[in-house]
Amino acid sequence: MGYLRFLLLGAYFGIVLTKAQVISWYKIRNMFYFREPDLYLIIGSAVAVGAVSIFLIKKFHRRDIFGHPLEIPGKTLTRGTYLGGFLFGLGWFVTGTCPGPIYAQLGAGEYWAIFTLAGALLGAYLYAWLRPKIGT
Repeated sequence: MGYLRFLLLGAYFGIVLTKAQVISWYKIRNMFYFREPDLYLIIGSAVAVGAVSIFLIKKFHRRDIFGHPLEIPGKTLTRGTYLGGFLFGLGWFVTGTCPGPIYAQLGAGEYWAIFTLAGALLGAYLYAWLRPKIGT
């Protein structure tokens, strides 16, 4: 029962993504062609909320749902970081989605997103396998 609130929050997030049309392949593609500036505002607001959240987590020493202190380590930029960022952006452009909205697309009945999910899982697996070799 304790996880029900997270399930409901995730469902609400999916509804918000769907209603904001950020799961639309056409809107994402148009964003990359600089035809949809509203998506940049959505992304910018998400970055701002994330930055404020991280600041507050660090300032008030917040804990996770199990009571463990949250630790947010820094990330050193390496060639793997740049390669990963490039591949992430390329995948985002080709598929019209990043990992979060994949589930909202599936929930909205856009079943082609199963291929995007498979690609994301494959990419995560390949990263874990290649991580020692690419210097991250």
